[in-house]
Amino acid sequence: MTHDSGHPDTTDIAIIGAGPTGLFAAYYAGFRGLSVTLIDALPEPGGQITAMYPEKMIFDVAGFPEIRGRDLVENLVKQAAPFNPRYILGRRAERISYDGELPRLTMDDGSTLGCGAVLITSGIGSFTSRPLPAADGFEGEGIVYFVPQLAVHADEDVVVVGGGDSAFDWALALHPIARSVTIVHRRDKFRAHAHTVDRVTALDVPIVVNAQVTALHGGERVTGVEVVVKGEDGPRSLPADTIVAALGFVADLGPLTEWGLELDKRHVLVDPSMATNLPRVFAAGDITEYAGKVRLIATGFGEAATAVNNAAVVIDPSAHLFPGHSSDAG
Repeated sequence: MTHDSGHPDTTDIAIIGAGPTGLFAAYYAGFRGLSVTLIDALPEPGGQITAMYPEKMIFDVAGFPEIRGRDLVENLVKQAAPFNPRYILGRRAERISYDGELPRLTMDDGSTLGCGAVLITSGIGSFTSRPLPAADGFEGEGIVYFVPQLAVHADEDVVVVGGGDSAFDWALALHPIARSVTIVHRRDKFRAHAHTVDRVTALDVPIVVNAQVTALHGGERVTGVEVVVKGEDGPRSLPADTIVAALGFVADLGPLTEWGLELDKRHVLVDPSMATNLPRVFAAGDITEYAGKVRLIATGFGEAATAVNNAAVVIDPSAHLFPGHSSDAG
């Protein structure tokens, strides 16, 4: 995958966001005979999966009993590849304007892209991890917020801080290869799915609740943490070669908030065709909002197909909404 430094002048459909929904939309645009350009601020396709949980197993993608995050992204890129989508990575679409009725995007480097339609699939927008307060001022290594490569943590003592899905997912993934995994959470209730919590508990992974990591030990690299547990007289010391701070993240829609899109908090309102209030601008995936919205990868795939097929008719009014069956295309 290479960055596009030339920036084409025009494309039939510009897809903003190269996560799973955007990648599947690129396939469908190609299937409909449309030229397509994917734009993403991240340097690689895959969105949150690539940035946050490439090693996690995903269990709710139709046709795959389970699939690793990075493998799902690789398959989606391969699925779209026969239609030669153009990727503009490490760039952000800053503004939208119109040449007559056609949208034109202005990128953060000043280049512009004329479009027949725009499809926004940028998920939660850009995101930054919530910091671990105890790590403030600690300049050594060993504090991570995501785990791109599980193998790096083989035979390590790992402390996972947090009580959400990410914290328990990382504990499950790291348990087979780490020397030890301990979860520390500030409450005795968890945001993670009960099934995942039960799986971690069944592995006898220590879970320290009503607790805070208050200090880090080590110099060039962390060697342990100090944990204060509510009701205990003194702090506990836990060995730690790596701390996974799974404390969530702060999302930001960035320049999209200035486009004139009708928003519901951090989400773009769409109609049943996935059209927004802006002409020739559609949206799909986690960024969208409508009655009954369910934010799942599976939902995003269906919305991508709906959005692209409706965009195809807007781009070419003589086209049919129904694309035909892919099995008939060979």
